[in-house]
Amino acid sequence: RDDDDINDVASMAGVNLNEESARIMAANSDLVGTQTQPCKDEPFLAAVPLHKRILETAKKLGITDVPAEVVTFISHATQNRLRTVIEKVTVITQHRMESYKDDEWYEQATDVRAQLKFFEQLERLEKQRKDEQEREILLKAAKSRSRQEDPEQARLKQKAKEMQQQELAQMRQRDANLTALAAIGPRKKRKLDTPGLLSTGGEGLGVSGGSQAGLGTASPRQYPRQKITRVNLRDFIFYMEQEREMSRSLLLYRALLK
Repeated sequence: RDDDDINDVASMAGVNLNEESARIMAANSDLVGTQTQPCKDEPFLAAVPLHKRILETAKKLGITDVPAEVVTFISHATQNRLRTVIEKVTVITQHRMESYKDDEWYEQATDVRAQLKFFEQLERLEKQRKDEQEREILLKAAKSRSRQEDPEQARLKQKAKEMQQQELAQMRQRDANLTALAAIGPRKKRKLDTPGLLSTGGEGLGVSGGSQAGLGTASPRQYPRQKITRVNLRDFIFYMEQEREMSRSLLLYRALLK
């Protein structure tokens, strides 16, 4: 060193400033000599219709001139607001779609779907019991051979006759369906993982990766499936109920009426 000063803190700590400068320049070598310039500020909304709409609103308040910077600012504010709304509603939708069945920290307390199935089964059994009782009454009325029949007895006989004809038609339809299925044979599932072959004039053309084509088989291309988050009206209503500015708005009441 040219001078070994005791007040040089970098030298006392064992730091070489020349080496550190060279290392910093090497790390940012791709930025050295480059020129940066601001990109063009493109508004999110169409400037002309937006300016016209702002002027119409401003004239009601006694303002006659609205500069272009105000239009650009409102356009960016609208874009930012729309981005915030979409992000929050997307988070709400993702929370709604989460499943905690396999989570070890949660246990299922109630199963509404199983309860609905149980009630549907009860209704089905009750309907079946009533149908059986009505069928027995109709069969008894059909078997009765009393000479003096009242109109109610004749109506029951006619209804029993129609019921027997309907049951006979259902049995014939069932037998016809079973015969048709037996004639068709078992259905073969189409293999999705096998490559498709295009036949032209009795020759098979197998399409390989890229733009190459030739005879033989080709491996199928695996495309990543993009996950789509679908937002419904219920999610948006929940978002508006949580927002202080929109919890009492007319838009929320209109959405609740739909």
